[in-house]
Amino acid sequence: MCTEKQMVASMVFWIRCVEKEKGKKMKRFEKGPTWLVALLLLAFLPGCGDSILGSSGSSSGSGGSGPGRAGVVPALGAAAAFGGLGGGAGMTNTGVNTVITGAQGQPVSIGTTGVATTMTGFHSANAGCIYTETGANIGAVNGTINTNGPPPGSFTAPCSVGPTEANATTFAAAQAAAAAALVAYNDLAGRPGAADPGANLGGLTLAPGIYKTAGGSFLITGSDLTLDAGGNANAVWVFQMASSLTVGAPALPRSIILAGGAQPKNVFWQVGSSATINGAGGGTMVGTIISSASTTFSTLGNVAITTLNGRALALNASVTMVNTVINVPAP
Repeated sequence: MCTEKQMVASMVFWIRCVEKEKGKKMKRFEKGPTWLVALLLLAFLPGCGDSILGSSGSSSGSGGSGPGRAGVVPALGAAAAFGGLGGGAGMTNTGVNTVITGAQGQPVSIGTTGVATTMTGFHSANAGCIYTETGANIGAVNGTINTNGPPPGSFTAPCSVGPTEANATTFAAAQAAAAAALVAYNDLAGRPGAADPGANLGGLTLAPGIYKTAGGSFLITGSDLTLDAGGNANAVWVFQMASSLTVGAPALPRSIILAGGAQPKNVFWQVGSSATINGAGGGTMVGTIISSASTTFSTLGNVAITTLNGRALALNASVTMVNTVINVPAP
C-alpha cells in the first residue's frame, strides 16, 4: 500500500494535470467533486495507484517507494527438476532424515558436474544407486542422481550394470542443469527496480517485487519473514545479493511464511557468494536459491529437520545438508 505522503503527492499531481487541461485554478478543486476524479485516476493510472491495487506493492520497513515489478519467473529449463546442484564440487549429506522429493510427487534430481565420488550420503530411488552412504548418513532422492563417471565403488548390481548412473547421460544432464542455472542467475541479477528493505528481512511482510540491500547481504534473523501475494497466485519475488544470504541465528532458526496465495515456485534468491540456511537446524526456507558459491543447511550434529520448499543450486561450489528435506516445486 502507498504511504500517506505518496498518496497526497500523487493526488496533487493528477489534480494539476486536470487543472492544466481545464485551465482553472486549484482552489476550485478544493471545494468541488474533482477530488473524486483524482482519486479514481490514482486507482487506475501508473505510479502509486499500482501499490493500491497490489500490482507492485511496498515493504513494511522499506522506508521508501515499493519495489519494481519482478516480472515472470526465470526460465529454469534443465535445472527445474533439480532439488540440489553442487557445481563441480558435489553434495554431501549427514544424518538419516534427508529427503529430496517433488512437492507434487514428481520425480526429481540432484547432481554435480563433477565425478560421482563427490556425492556422499545419498541414494537414488529410481536406480537404487548408492553414493557412499553409512548407517548414520542416508539421504533419499526420489529420482536420479546426475554426475560424471566413473561410478563410486559402492555401486552394486543392478545399478552397476551399465551403469545406470554416473555415465555420459547423467553427466550431460548435470551439465545442462548447470548451464540453465547460470542463465537464470544472470537473469535475476540483472533485473532493475529493486527496493531496499534493509539488510535484515526478519519481521517484515513483503509484497511481490524485487529487493536488494545496499550492503549486499540479506539476513533473516530475530523473526520470520512473510511474503504476501495479496491474493495473486502468480506473484513473484526476486531477492538480489552481491554477497551472502544468512537465515537464522545460533540456536534460533527462522522461517519464511507465505500468505495471500504466495507460492514457493515464485520466490527466487540470487546470492553472489554463499547461502547459510538455519545453522541451528529446523525452520522452513522457501524459494529457489541460486548461489555463486556454496549453500549449507544446518550443521553437523543437529537432528532437527531443516526444510527447503524450493531448490538449492550452487554454481561453483558444494551443497551441504544435515537432516534436510527439500520439496521441489513442480515446474
